[in-house]
Amino acid sequence: MPRLCRRHLIGFTGLALLCPASLLAQEPGPTTVPAKEASAQGDVAVTIYNNDLALIQDVRTLDIAAGRSRIEFPDVSSRIRPETLSFVAGGAAIAEQNFDFDLLSPGSLMEKAIGQTITLVRTNPATGAETRERATVLSTAGGVVVRVGDHIEVLRDDGLPVRAIFDRVPPNLRARPTLSVTVQSDRAGPRPASIRYLTPGLGWAADYVALFDETRGVIDMQGWVTLTNQTGTSFVNALTVLVAGSPMVTTGNNNYAGSYNQYNRQPVQPGMVRAGTEKTNRSQLGDYYLYPIAGRTTIANAQTKQVGFLDVAGVAARKVYGRTIDWMQNDTAPVNVASQIAFSTSHAGGLGDALPAGTVRFYQRDSKGTPQFIGESPIGHTPTGSEMLLTTGAAFDIFVQATVVKREEITSAEWETTARYRVLRDGVIVTQVDVDRPKTFYRTTLRYKLTNAKSQPVTVSLVQGGLDRGWWSLDYRVVSETVPGEQVNSNQRKWQVPVPANGATELTVVLDGRY
Repeated sequence: MPRLCRRHLIGFTGLALLCPASLLAQEPGPTTVPAKEASAQGDVAVTIYNNDLALIQDVRTLDIAAGRSRIEFPDVSSRIRPETLSFVAGGAAIAEQNFDFDLLSPGSLMEKAIGQTITLVRTNPATGAETRERATVLSTAGGVVVRVGDHIEVLRDDGLPVRAIFDRVPPNLRARPTLSVTVQSDRAGPRPASIRYLTPGLGWAADYVALFDETRGVIDMQGWVTLTNQTGTSFVNALTVLVAGSPMVTTGNNNYAGSYNQYNRQPVQPGMVRAGTEKTNRSQLGDYYLYPIAGRTTIANAQTKQVGFLDVAGVAARKVYGRTIDWMQNDTAPVNVASQIAFSTSHAGGLGDALPAGTVRFYQRDSKGTPQFIGESPIGHTPTGSEMLLTTGAAFDIFVQATVVKREEITSAEWETTARYRVLRDGVIVTQVDVDRPKTFYRTTLRYKLTNAKSQPVTVSLVQGGLDRGWWSLDYRVVSETVPGEQVNSNQRKWQVPVPANGATELTVVLDGRY
């Protein structure tokens, strides 16, 4: 049975003395709402996206009058986007719609009473006797200011037994978020009426718990969907579908919004080394994956709920130590390498599923067999078959210190001696140099000292970054390296450096280039 985690938050206002304890709502149960808060919703379906967006579809049976009439829909999201509303009812069409978002609260009730007369009830702490007097509300800016008889008084939130009694509730205050529509109907009678709208405030993310067995080289992983509701409304007994993906939306100024890198507008995918190409059995909606929640559930306001969706064991995984170093970096002291875990989401690797964006939390058993937390790492939306490399923290015993040993200018002739190409014409080497401006070349000697205090040898994946400084610097040469390296791309070169147990290794690299 899925594990449910619930949390109910109660807010307070500056007019706490006006809010009796009996008005504080009790925490709703997992599938029902207390009778005193019975929902006016009908058959509700909720589709929740990752980017703080949800689609609400609510079908209610209403008795609609013939001609022009007003229909109210209580219990809609208090953060509804009214411009996204659609209304469908047989023989009826919307003529006008309004959303009453000014909700009844001690603060709003007092604000609406400005210029009106209320009753103040004061209780003598010593005798318990009550006195009543009429007061005119003058202001609520920074506190409640009232006129009582011929003097002005400020109601302080100092715990004294004073309460306010209002003659009536202002007509434009609602106890619950309410949508009202004026419809034109060609007939009278009950019929299904459907509203559909978008709202922020409903969101979800994936949380993963991974138990890493370093000796066996596997992880056991569970996935939980964590739902949050900050819409001001509970959605009762709803069919709920989660969509892994972030549909493009527009903000109020017609700018596009989404989970994109601000520089190149490309989606950010933390933790992914190589994108997968394998098929998954998950249902799809366009280019997004669907994760339906089994059965119906109530998503209570101000609640966090968790539902399991993934449980796999024996996924192949391995420990990796790594560090990426910037160009011309001189470490004043040794720096810890990153402790990382590599695994695949492929079928062959044992996982075989697409992973929605979220956080992976890793655990590992200690010498007594008790699982202990060792770190967490975010992931983006990850297709099946992807290669993952997630950092769990800094390795305690393994360090790298990068040093720029020497930086010297070399001549064009010296630069040419490291060239690995020749132009042949009729078997004769031809060299032609067209110089339109002087060129400066540099030979850079880099040294990386790696140390290991562990009682077993390790291999560190060391990456030198910052090699691509622009089109004019792409022609750089590796003159020598004490450990054979691999060119990852034009910007990075990687070395797998073995470091002995309780020992050290030095890697020296000489590069020629324009920068």
